[in-house]
Amino acid sequence: MIDLKNDPQPWEVIDSEYLFRRPWLTARRDHVRLPNGAENPEYYVLEYPDWVNIIARDKEGQFIMIRQYRHGRGETSFELVAGVIDPTDPNPQAAAQRELYEETGYVGGHWEHFITLSPNTSAMTNLSHTFLATDVEFGGERHLEPTEDIVVHLLTEDDVRGLLERGEIRQALMAAPLWKYFCLKK
Repeated sequence: MIDLKNDPQPWEVIDSEYLFRRPWLTARRDHVRLPNGAENPEYYVLEYPDWVNIIARDKEGQFIMIRQYRHGRGETSFELVAGVIDPTDPNPQAAAQRELYEETGYVGGHWEHFITLSPNTSAMTNLSHTFLATDVEFGGERHLEPTEDIVVHLLTEDDVRGLLERGEIRQALMAAPLWKYFCLKK
């Protein structure tokens, strides 16, 4: 059994100030005191809404992947379908189903929660929920937002595994669930 009785304790927040608030990102500066008495007057926390990722496969077993340009890294790459959980989404799975339909036109199938990860536990408040969707079908026209330029690709299991092995899926919150998927397939 793992002994947790000597776990580090939470920090005391002495003061907190929001630096800016936007729909997709809120930044705050906390003045914190650690249990040992040390203080950090400038601890920055980024508040994001929770995210969803979808490992989607159609009835033929093809992975539904997308390619899009990501300005932060300045590159175009393969990704899982992903997005933000909107306040109107009743739960993470509904958000994942909405995102898959909007970005690819795929619907239906069998859905299960696969893994939930923290993007960065030291500085970010949100979680990323990944769902496994199997036997999805093309249901019609996509509904992209004006800021989305997405190309849909149907890839084989070998294609996706090769992308992972070559480091071509660089987004950690997408690579980690895919690696888990392939590890569990053994």
